[in-house]
Amino acid sequence: MRVFAAGFAMAFAVALIMTVAPSTKLHAQTLTPDMMAPTQGGFAPLNQSPLRKTADAANAGDTAGTLRDSIAPSRIGAIPVYGVPAASGASDSGYDSLNRTRKKPKPYPGAPKPKFVGPGNPAIALPPPPKVTAPVAPALAGTVAGQPPRRRLKVDGDPFGNVGFYTGTFLTKTAIELSGGYDTNPGRIDTPKGSAFYVISPELLMTSDWERHSVIVDLRGSFTGYGATFPSDINSVSPVPTSIDRPDFTGKVDGRLDVSHDTRINSEARLRVGTDNPGSPNVQVGLAKYPLYATSGGTLGVEQDFSRLQVSLAGTLDHTAYQYSKLTDGTTSSNDDRNFDQYGGIARVSYDLTPGIKPFAEFEADTRVHQLQFDRSGFERDSTGGYLKGGTTFEFSRLLTGDMAIGYGLRNYQDPRLNRLQGLLTSGSLVWTATGLTTVRLNATSSIDETTLPFASGSLSRDYALTVDHAFRRWLIGSLKGGYGTTDYDGERQDKRYYVEGDLIYKLSRTFQIKGSVRRDWLDSNVPGASAAGTVVMLGVRIQR
Repeated sequence: MRVFAAGFAMAFAVALIMTVAPSTKLHAQTLTPDMMAPTQGGFAPLNQSPLRKTADAANAGDTAGTLRDSIAPSRIGAIPVYGVPAASGASDSGYDSLNRTRKKPKPYPGAPKPKFVGPGNPAIALPPPPKVTAPVAPALAGTVAGQPPRRRLKVDGDPFGNVGFYTGTFLTKTAIELSGGYDTNPGRIDTPKGSAFYVISPELLMTSDWERHSVIVDLRGSFTGYGATFPSDINSVSPVPTSIDRPDFTGKVDGRLDVSHDTRINSEARLRVGTDNPGSPNVQVGLAKYPLYATSGGTLGVEQDFSRLQVSLAGTLDHTAYQYSKLTDGTTSSNDDRNFDQYGGIARVSYDLTPGIKPFAEFEADTRVHQLQFDRSGFERDSTGGYLKGGTTFEFSRLLTGDMAIGYGLRNYQDPRLNRLQGLLTSGSLVWTATGLTTVRLNATSSIDETTLPFASGSLSRDYALTVDHAFRRWLIGSLKGGYGTTDYDGERQDKRYYVEGDLIYKLSRTFQIKGSVRRDWLDSNVPGASAAGTVVMLGVRIQR
């Protein structure tokens, strides 16, 4: 009966195939181009590829039927399996009941190999336990109810920089440098005589921490003492006092009052105390020590913004006074002819061309009135003058910042025997961050100063300095400096100055630093016997707070 049923089923299947099949002749199977389209497990025509069907169905919008039918495997011709096959419940490792090797788990390509705790039992990687952070006390976090929030410190990128401390609402930074060394020619004369020296240099910097307005206090001083004395030589072109100790002080207080968003009142009070430079023709013969001079003054002005245009006007007032000169014979000599007052005004216009470029033009005019009408040589030194310069401030990706200006200055003297002093003036300060460890700085200054040299209207000075700083380590900084300058005393004398300096700073902490330096100076003058050279070697410590 079972055989008859099986035969009847086969005959019915053959009849059905013959009825549905086309009447064309059957040919042998050949390898056609349609069979070269790859599919899962073999080749298939391009238009029957499951991937193409899937894409076509997706484009047609059928997501329930077509996609499912296109990727579902065909069950026609599959032999049905009844009951439970042997070893169907065995695991995937070891051997089953039919003595067949069980399949081993294959990880995905690039996946880490599983770790086994025991034979056939892979360990399950559990997520790490959550990190428990200890709670921060409210007093430390600054979140105590009823108390004002803690002041957040500003970001300081220098781990060895001076942090300072707060004095009320002012951030205060103090420092003092103690140095000692040897100078082969401290008097800068043609016949060198060396001497050991020491230097004491205190500093004080205070800046306000306000939302509006601003006050900045910058005070810097130094005292250089020498262990040797120098006998006065009246025949020397560059006389040297018996004692060449030199104090120096530079201080200023800058203030800004914000009247409105676009209007500001700027002010400055300044004080400069010093002596004439060694080798200068202004040094008297027969001095026991260098006489001190003090220049005090102030600036007051207003600054207004008109969108990108900025206009500022300011008035200046300065007074310069010299103390009496103490001579080697015990007498004194007056320097009242060198005392003078200067009144002036400054106008400046700038424009924010781009966020990194701000060109400007500046004009200054002033008048100098001396305490005595005639100086020690019988010349009237009162004068009027000024300058006109133009330039720009710029900032290119924080790699090149600063300002540069070029202009022309002149000064007319009341005495007809004194010529007009005029010339090209340059000024600027550039900072180039060449790398993260190397910084290059360029400074240029020009000025027209007074002199006591007979028949010379004044002195026109120009100075240029180049500094390269390199951080070998965060705590080890090396510097190489070089400079060139000229001073023209209205044709009566021309001086050229050169210097080369090397510094090495070792930062022990934010408080202590050690500095060593070697410097060589040259003074080349067209006056015979006025040229000089000297070398300075110095080692010191800096203490800052």
